Amino acid sequence: MNIAVAVSGGMDSLCSLLALRDAGHEVTALHALFLDPPETESPLSALRGLCGTLGIDLHVADLRAAFRREVVEPFVAEHELARTPNPCASCNRLMKFGRLLDIALLPPEKGGLGADALATGHYVALEPHPAYGPTLRAGSDTSKDQSYFLSLVPPERLRRCIFPLAERRKEDLRVWLAEQGLNAPVPGESQEICFVPRDDHRAFLRECGAKLPGPGPVLLRGKDGTLREIGRHDGLWQYTEGQRRGLGIAWTEPLYVIERDRERNALIVGGASELGSGGCIAEQVNFMVPPALWPDKVLARIRYRQKPAPADVECGEGTMRISFRSPQQPPAPGQVAAVYDEQGFVLAGGVIMRETESAAEERRPDGGLL
Repeated sequence: MNIAVAVSGGMDSLCSLLALRDAGHEVTALHALFLDPPETESPLSALRGLCGTLGIDLHVADLRAAFRREVVEPFVAEHELARTPNPCASCNRLMKFGRLLDIALLPPEKGGLGADALATGHYVALEPHPAYGPTLRAGSDTSKDQSYFLSLVPPERLRRCIFPLAERRKEDLRVWLAEQGLNAPVPGESQEICFVPRDDHRAFLRECGAKLPGPGPVLLRGKDGTLREIGRHDGLWQYTEGQRRGLGIAWTEPLYVIERDRERNALIVGGASELGSGGCIAEQVNFMVPPALWPDKVLARIRYRQKPAPADVECGEGTMRISFRSPQQPPAPGQVAAVYDEQGFVLAGGVIMRETESAAEERRPDGGLL
C-alpha cells in the first residue's frame, strides 16, 4: 500500500512512519509547513537529514498562508468575541485532514502524491463497528487519546486515513525508538497552541492587534443567585469558564469563573458549589454516526481533560442539545463538545455556543444585582 505519512518531526509521527515502513508499505514522509521555521535549529532541516538517513522521500507542503487565514485569524476573531476557540480541532478539520489529506491523495498531475491513504501519529483508532461502519474510536492510551480533537473531522475524510498508534502507549514508543538508535528531530512534547510563542496567548493577541473587550466588573454569585460587584477584570477574553487561577481576587474561599456575561461585559464568579452546569448547546455539528443509530446510553465531553460523562443528547439539523446526568464544569463557548458511546466510538462533535437555558436558570435562580 502506498501511504503518505504526516510527519511533524516529533516522536509520534516518526514512530508511525517507521511502523508502516517495517510492515512493508511504501511510505512517503509528508511535512506540512504551517509556520515560518526558526532561523536556527530548524526541525525541518533535521527532518530532512533523518529521512535521508532512512532512505525515505520527504515532501514539504507549504500551507502557511492557508493556516494563517483559516486557523490563526479565526482564533483572534473568536477572542475578540470573548469566546474560547479550539485551534487544534480547527487545524485537524481544515488543515491536516483537509488540505494535507488532499495533497496526499491527489494524483501527481494535480499536485498531489497519489497515495492510497494518509497516516498520522494521532492516538486514535478507525475501527469497524457492526452498526456504524468504520468509525473513529478513542485510542487505547487514555492519557494521550486525541479523539476529542478529531471529532469535527468529517467521517468520509477519516476513512481515507490510517492511525498506526491506535493501540500503542507513548511510554512503549520511547523505548522502541531508543532501541533503534533513533531520535526525533523535535524531542519534546509540542506546546498547546503551536503558533502562540511561549504559550502566552495574551501577548500574542495584543501583538496581532486584536480588538479585545475592555475592563468590566467582577460579580460574585451568591448561593441565592444574587450578584454583587467585588472587583474589576481586565477583559473577558483573558478568562474562560471554570478557571480558578489568575483571577487576582482574594476571597474567603477559592473562586471560579462561572460565566462571562458579554452583554454586561461582566465576569461572573462563585465558589465551587456554584460551578456545576447541566448542559450546553452545540452547533456546526459533525455527525460521525447518524443519530438514529446511536445507543440509548451516550457520554459527552466538553473539555479535553474531562472524562466523558453520561448525558442525554437531542440532535437537530446541525445542532446538539446536551444535558448531563450530573453537574459538570460550565461550558466554554468556542470549545468542542464530543459525544461517545460506552465503547469509546465517537458519535458526533460540535462547537459549543452557550449553556442550555435550563442549566443557566438552575444555577442562577435570581439574577438580581445588588
